[in-house]
Amino acid sequence: MLRIFSAYSRWFVRRRFHSVRVLNTGLPPFNLASPLVIYLNHAAWWDPLICLRLAQTYFADADSYAPIDAAALQRYAFFKRLGFYGVASHSARGALNFLRTTGAILSAPRNIAWLTPQGRFMDVRERPLKLQRGIGELAAQMGHATFIPLAIEYSFWTEPRPEVLISFGEAIVPQQEFPRSAREWAQDLSNALEETQDELAARSCRRDAAEWHLLDRGTSGVNAVYNTWSRVRARVTGRLYTADHYAEEYK
Repeated sequence: MLRIFSAYSRWFVRRRFHSVRVLNTGLPPFNLASPLVIYLNHAAWWDPLICLRLAQTYFADADSYAPIDAAALQRYAFFKRLGFYGVASHSARGALNFLRTTGAILSAPRNIAWLTPQGRFMDVRERPLKLQRGIGELAAQMGHATFIPLAIEYSFWTEPRPEVLISFGEAIVPQQEFPRSAREWAQDLSNALEETQDELAARSCRRDAAEWHLLDRGTSGVNAVYNTWSRVRARVTGRLYTADHYAEEYK
C-alpha cells in the first residue's frame, strides 16, 4: 500500500509543480539511533505528499508516522497503513492522547514523527510564528529525540507551475541543552522554524538554481499547442528546444 501510494503521490506532485527543490545546505547532522521529530510550517494541502517524498529520499531506513484528525482517519482507515495515527483536535483528551501516542513512537530508535504544530494552514509570511504548546511538551518529555525544523514554500518563479522549495534547519536535541519548561521549548522551537523559513524566503527571492538540489523535475511549458509551436520554431531556427522559459536557470 505504501509503495503504491508513494509512487502515485510522486507522479501527482510532478504533474502539478515545475520542480521540487531542497536548499543545498541539506540535512543537519543527526543520528538515527535516536528518534526524530521533523516539525514544519503548515503552508498548504500538499504538505503531507511533500513530506512523503522527503521520507523516501532522506529517511528510507526509518519508519515515519504523522498525526491526523481522528474523524478523518475513521473515514479513511487505509491511512493507518501509511503511518497516520488519529488525534482528536481542540480537546484536553486529544492533547493527552497526542502526547501519549507520539511519546510511544519516539521511545524507539529509527522512528520519525512528522508534525505540523501550527495546527492550521498558515501563510508562510505570517509573523511572529507561534507553535502549539504540545511540541514544547514533547521536547520537555522526550529530551533524547532530535528535533529538526523544516520549512516549505510553494512559489512561482518563471514557469506557469509553481516550485516546491524546501529547507531543513539546525537539529536540536533537548537533553543537550539547558533545562526548559514546555512553554519555553515551544517558543525556542518556534524561533528555530521561523529562522529556517526566513532563510528559505531569502533564497527563494534570489532564484539562483546553484543554491538548490533538484529533487524532482515536474511539468514545464504552457500547454500542448504552445509547446508544439515552440518545438517547431526551435527546429526551424536550429536551436535546442526546451519547455522551460528560462532554461539556463534550471540546469
